[in-house]
Amino acid sequence: MSHFLSRREALRATALLGATSLLRLDEAQAAPGPKGKTPPLTAAEIAGIEAALGKKGTYHEAQATHSTSLPRHDLQVSIKGEAVPTSFGFGGWVAIKHTLDGKSAMLMSDTVLRQEEVNPLMSAALANGLEIGAVHNHFFYEEPRIFYMHVHGMGSPAELAAKFAATLKDSRLLPANQPPAPAAPAQTGKELFDLPALDNVVGQPGAVNGATYKYTVGRDDLRVVMMNTEMTTAIGLNSWAAFAGTQANAHIAGDIAMLEHEVNPVIKTLRAHQLEVVAVHNHMLFDQPRMIFLHYYGRGPAAQLAQGFRAALDQLGKGPQPHGHGMGGMKH
Repeated sequence: MSHFLSRREALRATALLGATSLLRLDEAQAAPGPKGKTPPLTAAEIAGIEAALGKKGTYHEAQATHSTSLPRHDLQVSIKGEAVPTSFGFGGWVAIKHTLDGKSAMLMSDTVLRQEEVNPLMSAALANGLEIGAVHNHFFYEEPRIFYMHVHGMGSPAELAAKFAATLKDSRLLPANQPPAPAAPAQTGKELFDLPALDNVVGQPGAVNGATYKYTVGRDDLRVVMMNTEMTTAIGLNSWAAFAGTQANAHIAGDIAMLEHEVNPVIKTLRAHQLEVVAVHNHMLFDQPRMIFLHYYGRGPAAQLAQGFRAALDQLGKGPQPHGHGMGGMKH
């Protein structure tokens, strides 16, 4: 027998090896790895972040993450001609946490921008040593047209906060450049919605935020690492659903965080529940496993909309998709 493979045999062996490697990668992506222990931010680091941004944030101790909300109170947004509150999905955020080895830190942000604001802020971020991870829409039918830009960077917590503040200094996003928050609405989400009924559908409690009610659901079944930083709920790895309007006549908007093989089952489920898919895209770069995010929107009775969100969540964490099963089992 010859010790040399024919070209055809070599190609076949390479293909089999590639398929096996991809299958193993898919299995590794679907299974949660051991959780890392992120070093906590110190009190001095948190104070430095808040001083740079000019706003007190929230420290999520269990995730070792500091986050600051960046609502756009200067925007009056309507969807299909109906006014919706800022808390429905027009508030950005910035979060900072240490890398797993504690030698650096990551900043991650989602900024809410009018069309004409996107490229000036992009240039400012790059000039200040930060990077752009994504630019995209979250909605259809909104006026004015709104886009979302994800900004990230690496460095010490103080350096990152200073770079981000410098990036925002000439924009409306900096807390100091925002008008005061509007007066509390006459009715909050607690009065506008049947919270126990919605919680029963979703399977967990939400949070009242002004006239809206919002669920935020992490991916505790996964271990996702980006640039040696563990990505968790507080730094943007989550699915969410926000409700505005009333129990009988509600808007829903939200985001689903998915592995690649979960994308089309989620799309199929949302469409079966008459929810509109408005965007499918990345939020992060260099994340392992690769995460895809889907934004959706709908109108109708709140309980019915909640059932669609719950059904989409039920498509997550079902294990690896066999290699080659995508595209309806198409063989290559």
